[in-house]
Amino acid sequence: MKKLAFVFAIVSSFVFASCDKETVISGKDIPSAITTYVITHFPNNKIIQTIKDKDGLSKSFDIILDGNIQLEFNKKHEVTSIESTSKLPDSVIPEKILAYVHANYSDSFITQWELDDKRQKIELNSKLELEFSKAGDFVRID
Repeated sequence: MKKLAFVFAIVSSFVFASCDKETVISGKDIPSAITTYVITHFPNNKIIQTIKDKDGLSKSFDIILDGNIQLEFNKKHEVTSIESTSKLPDSVIPEKILAYVHANYSDSFITQWELDDKRQKIELNSKLELEFSKAGDFVRID
């Protein structure tokens, strides 16, 4: 019985390990929608590395740009996360959120933005984190 449990544990670890796969892809293999997004919003930053990440049924693309900028795109090639050590371009921040930050935190700027199924989160250069609804309405300080 112990041998059977051991074999099952070994086989299970291989199955679960194969569900998560990260692959570095070349520039020519980056989906055009992602390349267009980068060129439009980050014209002065080159793509350093692109990682295609498969985790079960989900797929994402992690893009690293020079200037210490990281972007994540979902399987539909929509941006879901942007992180930087410097100010993000206004063009990547939803207008409602940008207006809220300008009105309430005029001395700060946005260095991170994230979107999930229910909300958007930003981080300011002051390290303050703000949470917004998916529609861009302020919810709370996180």
